[in-house]
Amino acid sequence: MEDAADLGIFAFILLAFPAFGADRVDLVRVHKAERRLELIGAGKILRSYSIALGGDPVGHKHQEGDQRTPEGRYALDWRNPNSIAHKSIHVSYPDAEDLAAAKARNVDPGGMIMIHGQPNGFGWWGWLLQLVDWTDGCIAVTDSDMDEIWAMVADGTPIEIEQ
Repeated sequence: MEDAADLGIFAFILLAFPAFGADRVDLVRVHKAERRLELIGAGKILRSYSIALGGDPVGHKHQEGDQRTPEGRYALDWRNPNSIAHKSIHVSYPDAEDLAAAKARNVDPGGMIMIHGQPNGFGWWGWLLQLVDWTDGCIAVTDSDMDEIWAMVADGTPIEIEQ
């Protein structure tokens, strides 16, 4: 009977915390125009989330302060459990090409582009904030979505951001 109890506990954990039973995420894909972030594993969409972007989201990020989210292929290279928003995972922007383009224009390319939850202390109104683009170029999700992304996505996972 102990095996049945163990099986019941395991089933409860998988139902209560679906990220523990999830397939491996090998790609994060962002569709800016659709305001959607997808976790991809073995070619399948494992999860899909509604997102908010920067105040001027159309087009690739060119410089600090343009309120755009970069477009292209990057990596999710480190995370901050104590950020000013509910957890954050860093996007490896700018890459060498972005740095060269910014240098040619004599501008700062910007940086610190993150996937993050809501501003700390304001998670309860995340559903409302997700209706508008409010970040400075980051990719914002609700706090509960961020908890799931945090659990499922490893450092080093590639991210593709497209218009």
